[in-house]
Amino acid sequence: MTSASAIANPPLRDAMSTAASLADLFEQSAVARDRLGGTPKAERDLLRDSGLLSLTIPQAHGGTGAGWATAMHTVRIIARADSSLAHVYAFHHLMLATVRLFGSAPQWENAYRTTARRGLFWGNALNPLDTRTVSMPGDGARTFTGDKSFCSGALDSDMLIASARQDGQQRLVIAAIPTDRAGITIMDDWDNIGQRQTDSGSVRFDRVRVEEGEILLTPGPLGSVFATLRPLIAQLILSNIYLGIAEGAFRATKAYTRTQARRWLTSTAAEQSQDPYALERAGEFWLALEGARLLNDRAAALLDDAWAEDEALSHELRGETAIAIATAKVAAIKGGMDVTTRMFDVMGARSTTGRFGFDRYWRNLRTHSSHDPVDYKLRELGDWALNDLAPAPTFYS
Repeated sequence: MTSASAIANPPLRDAMSTAASLADLFEQSAVARDRLGGTPKAERDLLRDSGLLSLTIPQAHGGTGAGWATAMHTVRIIARADSSLAHVYAFHHLMLATVRLFGSAPQWENAYRTTARRGLFWGNALNPLDTRTVSMPGDGARTFTGDKSFCSGALDSDMLIASARQDGQQRLVIAAIPTDRAGITIMDDWDNIGQRQTDSGSVRFDRVRVEEGEILLTPGPLGSVFATLRPLIAQLILSNIYLGIAEGAFRATKAYTRTQARRWLTSTAAEQSQDPYALERAGEFWLALEGARLLNDRAAALLDDAWAEDEALSHELRGETAIAIATAKVAAIKGGMDVTTRMFDVMGARSTTGRFGFDRYWRNLRTHSSHDPVDYKLRELGDWALNDLAPAPTFYS
């Protein structure tokens, strides 16, 4: 068992071991917190203290300077234990990337330095599909008014990336603002079957003042090929969360089957772990997960290559990266849904007892993956496979 004091201010040179130590702690209370819902305040504070919130910030600005492959691996490690915490942790890095990709150099340099120095936790109030929040000019600034849904990690955050529809236009205004800004109310209204501690409810903006210097205009969401990496980072984050959930489910299946599962009465095996059908299922699970791991690692390596190109990023490399990420994501969803559904075939009826909480793996994956239908990803892959057409850059994918 790992204690909280053992990971206070760990050495940043070893992000993987830090993430693993956190995951060990998170797993100890994961079932109970899943039932409870709400904000995992103590666990978020452990993330603050761990140094991992500065993982993707360049060393020149006070961070660790890790690439996306390393960051995605830490997300996956944490997701094996608790996919809700992996979600808010990963979205913190996505919000920082949003400032980097959409903002000017002074904006993202300041965001990096301040985050590293103060240990800021970034939350999400962006959701471009929800256009109820409207931006209006006035008094040398803008105001945001309206509601925004699916605001993961907004509660207990220090900074928000928020979006509003410019009045009379479809254009989105995107800004980086403090969470405690006057007029911002974060609603405790997240009540889904899974991902119960992501605080992915709604945020209400009531004439919230947004200074011009807080608006991310240069280059903005679609101002350059480099800026269109933002949705790809989001997609790969989700893929690694899905994979982490599935890996956690398989790990739980393995431990339970070897120590508690009972063989079926007509089985000729001495133990359930030697039952031929259990072995067949385990082999299928391994195949699916190993394939998804390799695809996700390859996609992360391509993302690092694309990120390194900065504003010189070509449409060709962006397209190749998009296809690799879509491929990894579909594999993670399909493999993960199979593992989290059929794990009970291996473990047996007693494994459905509520105290184990094994159902949370399926609930978390089902809740999360339904937000981005796999059929549409398959359609994109089909267009690539059949017609050599890479997905066109958009704000969403």
